[in-house]
Amino acid sequence: MEEAAKKRPIISARERGPGPGRYALPPTVGYINHDFTKPSSPAYSFHSRLSSAMVSVDSSPGPRYHVDAKVTRFGRTDAPAFSILGRARPSAGKGEVFQTPGPGAYSPERAPPLNPHRRPPSFTMGSRTRYCTEDAVPAPNRYTLPSLLGSQVPTKSSSVSSSMSGRRRVGAPSEDLAKSPGPGKYNSTDPDVYRQRQPSFSMQGRTKRPSYSSANPGPGAYSPEKFHLHLHRAPSFTLGVRHSEFITPLVLRVTD
Repeated sequence: MEEAAKKRPIISARERGPGPGRYALPPTVGYINHDFTKPSSPAYSFHSRLSSAMVSVDSSPGPRYHVDAKVTRFGRTDAPAFSILGRARPSAGKGEVFQTPGPGAYSPERAPPLNPHRRPPSFTMGSRTRYCTEDAVPAPNRYTLPSLLGSQVPTKSSSVSSSMSGRRRVGAPSEDLAKSPGPGKYNSTDPDVYRQRQPSFSMQGRTKRPSYSSANPGPGAYSPEKFHLHLHRAPSFTLGVRHSEFITPLVLRVTD
């Protein structure tokens, strides 16, 4: 008897089967070759315009009609409308167009009165004719009336009038006959002479160079925060460098 073949477990790394990309499943997008196991929505297509030579071509226009909203199935519902047109041209064989005068061509104010109302008298102002007799009487603008301002009107009473003139040097009230000096000629005495004098101070620059005795340090030269001899001092520590154990220690000779 032939020995039965020994079954070994299947190792997936040794399998050389096709990958997932080798399988061709029906698509679920579109209309052509759609997977029949999946539901599909209605599909529409856009194609180019067909040739006019074909019998099945629909030559009617598209939805480009514009129906006025005022037109109904019972007729047009609209208010009466009027338009202003130009003057029509005369037909052939007739004369010229009758030129009807406008409102500005009439002058009703020149027409004679046709009603029983009375009209006031009207006058016109024209130049003097040469046949009129000349009158030697002067016109009103030839007369000159005296002025009513001031005290020179003989027939009118006037109030007191005063005038302002310059200051006179001789005989004026301001003339100083004694020739005494004015208040500005006298010298005023300092009140500190005959009254108690108040203390006075002045501010001026330093007149001499500072000496060593006056060169005292200012407040900023002191550091009171660094002075702690009279206070309790906390322990302080320092961080130094760790010395190597291979360094030779310092040996000093100590004499007895």
